Amino acid sequence: MNTNKRICVIGGGAAGMMAAGTALLYGADVTIFESTDRLGKKLAITGKGRCNVTNRCTTEEFLENVISNPRFLYASLSEFDTESTIRFFESLGVSLKTERGKRVFPESDKAKDIVDAMRSYSSGANVIYKKVTALRQNEDGSFVVTAGQNTYEFDSVIMATGGKSYPLTGSDGSGYRLAQKLGHKITELKPSLVPIESKDSVCKELQGLSLKNVAITIKDKNNSKIFSDFGEMMFTHFGVTGPVILSASSHLKGYDIESLTLSIDLKPALDEKTLDARVLSDFKNQSNKDFINSLGGLLPAKLIEPFVKAVSIDPRKKVNLVTKEERKQIIEKLKSFDISLYRFRPIEEAIITSGGVDVKEVSPKTMESKIKKGLYFAGEILDLDAYTGGFNLQIAFSTAYLAGKSAAEY
Repeated sequence: MNTNKRICVIGGGAAGMMAAGTALLYGADVTIFESTDRLGKKLAITGKGRCNVTNRCTTEEFLENVISNPRFLYASLSEFDTESTIRFFESLGVSLKTERGKRVFPESDKAKDIVDAMRSYSSGANVIYKKVTALRQNEDGSFVVTAGQNTYEFDSVIMATGGKSYPLTGSDGSGYRLAQKLGHKITELKPSLVPIESKDSVCKELQGLSLKNVAITIKDKNNSKIFSDFGEMMFTHFGVTGPVILSASSHLKGYDIESLTLSIDLKPALDEKTLDARVLSDFKNQSNKDFINSLGGLLPAKLIEPFVKAVSIDPRKKVNLVTKEERKQIIEKLKSFDISLYRFRPIEEAIITSGGVDVKEVSPKTMESKIKKGLYFAGEILDLDAYTGGFNLQIAFSTAYLAGKSAAEY
C-alpha cells in the first residue's frame, strides 16, 4: 500500500464515491472533483427516489441482464458482486429489502439513505466542487487536472463522470470528451432505459394515468413479438413511460421505432373466456345503463372514454342491447389496447447512456486504460448498460470498487 499515492476521482456519483472510498481504504490520498453542488445528485433520484441498489441474483443471471459487453464484467463481479453490495450497505447501517424480480431497495424506501452511506464511505476524500475541463498526462506518467482557474497534479486518475443522461445532475457527457482527448475510442452514444413518444392523441388524453399489473407486448409491422413484460406503465403528454416501457426501450435498439406498436393487455390475469364471463356479469348487473357508464368495474375512470372510442360502440347504447359481436370487440380491446410508437425521448431524459469508452481499450481485471497507464474508468462512462432492476447501479459499484483498489495498489 502506498500511503502517499495521490488519486483523482472525476465525478462524485455512485461510481465516484465507491472508487474514492475504496482507494482511501487501500491507503491512497484521494481528491474528488464534482461539477455540481453536492455528491450523489443522480443517485438521490434513482428508482423514483427509492434507489434500487442491486439485484439479488447469481452472476450468471446478472450477466444475462447486461445488454452491452457482459463478459467484460466477469472480473469486477468476482471482486465485488451483488452479495458484496448488500453486505456493504448493511455494514454502513442501511437495512435492505428484496422485492419482486429480486430487486433490492433500502428498507426505508429512501434513496437518501444510500446517498448518505456513500458519502460516509468516501468522507476521507478531499472534495473540490469544480468541473474538470482538461486532463493530460506528463512524460513521467503523472496527470495534470484543470478545474476552474487551477491545475492539480495526481499519480492516477479514475474517470467516473457518468453518461450523457440527466445533465442537470452532472452527467453531461464531458467525460467522453476528456477520454477521447487521451486517445480513447467512444462507441456510439444512445439513450437506454428511456420513455417512448407516440403520435396517438390518446396518450395526451390519458396523460398522468398509471396502469399497474398490465402486460405489454411490442410488435413489429408483421405482428411479430419483439418484447413483452408485466408491471407498471404511465401515459404522458408525449407518449408512454414507466418501468415496463423503460425496460422495453433497451430491447429496441436497432429497430425502426416508428414501425412498432405497443399492445397493452389491461387484464393479463384473465383469459378471454373468463374475461367474457366477467363482462357478461358486469353487464347483467347494469342492464339498463348506457354502455359508457357500465365500465367502471373494468377500467380506471380516465380510460373509459378513450376505450369506448376505440371499440366504436355507441356510448349511449343500453348495455342489454350490446351484441355478442360487440362484446367480442370489447374483450379483444381489453386484451390488446394498441398504441403506435414514434421515437425515443432525447438522451438527456434516459436513465442510462448506451455506449461510451470502448471496453476493448480497458483492462477488465483492473479497469485501467490500455492506452494510458494510471488512468482508470468506472461506471456509466464505459460502454456497459443493462436492463432495469438494480443492474446498472451494480455495474457502477463493481467497476468502481475494482478501479479504486487497482489505482491505490498500482
